[in-house]
Amino acid sequence: MPAVDGACGEGRRRIVSRSMRRLGLGRFSSAGLMLSGLMGVVSPEKFADALKLKPETPRGLTETRAGLGGGYAALGAWALVVDSRAARAAVGVTWLGAGTARVFGMQQDQPEPDAVFWLSLAMEFGLGLASLASAAKRG
Repeated sequence: MPAVDGACGEGRRRIVSRSMRRLGLGRFSSAGLMLSGLMGVVSPEKFADALKLKPETPRGLTETRAGLGGGYAALGAWALVVDSRAARAAVGVTWLGAGTARVFGMQQDQPEPDAVFWLSLAMEFGLGLASLASAAKRG
């Protein structure tokens, strides 16, 4: 009997391990989106400063919290809770949309990119592709 239990246990571990790898990239991407949004909600001044935005009025801070914070936080949290292929795809498309808009902005606006700018671009494309890859896998 121990051999049978061991074989069943090993099979179960392989299934769990495969599932964790499959969901890991998508969940990581969703968590990143949620945490990025939470920073905008909790600390809009620091968030805006890191992005070189200048919300100079209470309305500007509220818009930073809502648009850059609340939207990303809600989508990331929803995707973590629902944990479906569609949710992971939505997160991936959101990241890729932000990255694409950043590249477009580089051409149109010619900003002076700093380390945060390049890190943001890498995260947007990296997490976006990771999330879409996770969504594309069966299961």
